[in-house]
Amino acid sequence: MPELHETKEHTLTINTDVVVIGGGYAGVMAANRLSRRDNVSVTLINPRATFVERIRLHQLVVGNDDAVVDYQDVLAPSVRLVVDMVIEIDPDNRRLTLAAHHAVDYDYLIYAVGSGSADPQVPGAAEFAYPIATIEEAQRLRPVLDTTPATAAVTVVGSGPTGIEAAAELAEAGRSVTLICGDILGPYLHPKGRRSVVKRMNKLGVSLVEGPAAKVTAVTRDAVHLADGTSLPSALTIWSVGFGVPDLAARSGLRTDALGRLLTDETLTSIDDQRILAAGDSAAPSNLPFRMSCQAAGPLGAHAADTILSRMAEEEPAPISLGFAGQCISLGRQAGIFQFATKDDTAKKMYLGGRPGAKLKEFICKHTVKALTDEAHKPGSYSWAKDDQRAVTLQDRPEKSLTTR
Repeated sequence: MPELHETKEHTLTINTDVVVIGGGYAGVMAANRLSRRDNVSVTLINPRATFVERIRLHQLVVGNDDAVVDYQDVLAPSVRLVVDMVIEIDPDNRRLTLAAHHAVDYDYLIYAVGSGSADPQVPGAAEFAYPIATIEEAQRLRPVLDTTPATAAVTVVGSGPTGIEAAAELAEAGRSVTLICGDILGPYLHPKGRRSVVKRMNKLGVSLVEGPAAKVTAVTRDAVHLADGTSLPSALTIWSVGFGVPDLAARSGLRTDALGRLLTDETLTSIDDQRILAAGDSAAPSNLPFRMSCQAAGPLGAHAADTILSRMAEEEPAPISLGFAGQCISLGRQAGIFQFATKDDTAKKMYLGGRPGAKLKEFICKHTVKALTDEAHKPGSYSWAKDDQRAVTLQDRPEKSLTTR
């Protein structure tokens, strides 16, 4: 008989159960990448039966895309999909409780619950405004828009990509749109890129309200009220101000940042439990999270999977290294902008606008789904741009405590 070798080879033969909570860009990428090992059983738990193309939700609202893809098109065949919601994590027993009262055990857990609309702090916003950060919210808004007269005033509140894209899409569809930007339109954008967006918005007929007085103080059924006393008539108000994350981690006794993202080290491992990792919008590595985006979600999902595979092989997992390329915003179907950025996610003067910007945005939307499909067919093939500057930033920044929420 051949001699049995030490624990490393033995470890590689033991079946390991990995559960991924969340079936968005990060969760699907993580699950697919884990399928590269035959001795890993992967379960993906998601409350929806279809994959949501979140970056197309503004299109869903106006009716030119359904923003969903079948999981069989993006998920590796060996990954088990459970359509349910996790209501509690029990780290001590490595067990999840589902809404259907079932329990699921795990050896490793990837926390990729994503993000949604932040709770509005403005009086009347929760009652009279419509958020669009999730597919359920977008689907709720669509019939309301359909029954709103074509000439009625529509107000979009929010100066980020979601607000800009929604306002442009609605205006291109013939709606009378006002976009309330707060201090400035597109805070991420370089001034040159911002001027390009303003030019496009003006062409579409979008009324831009920005500056210190453009702060919403209240929302009513038929108006939006600003800090300077102005009341803007609004038959339909769309709210796209900020993102929040589910409180599952905090409710389960795991430490989070102020927004509720799971605190991890640079390998994306929870600071409370080596068997729990985080990826996507709900991860806060070193209390210095990346910008919430599908651009970050894919690499974070892949890296969380790589960390688990390294630990299974008794190898030291690497710290996350993620370089950004910029920010892409659609401005209706006929125009868009790609704002180039340094790898550390700082906007450059360079941008691509107009029709070429629209084509690039559409390419990115399709490529983002294709990257998941490719990883499903060939696990481990996905790669991304790296950024060594993060390590320097972490070393040079003032010491910050990983405090609990």
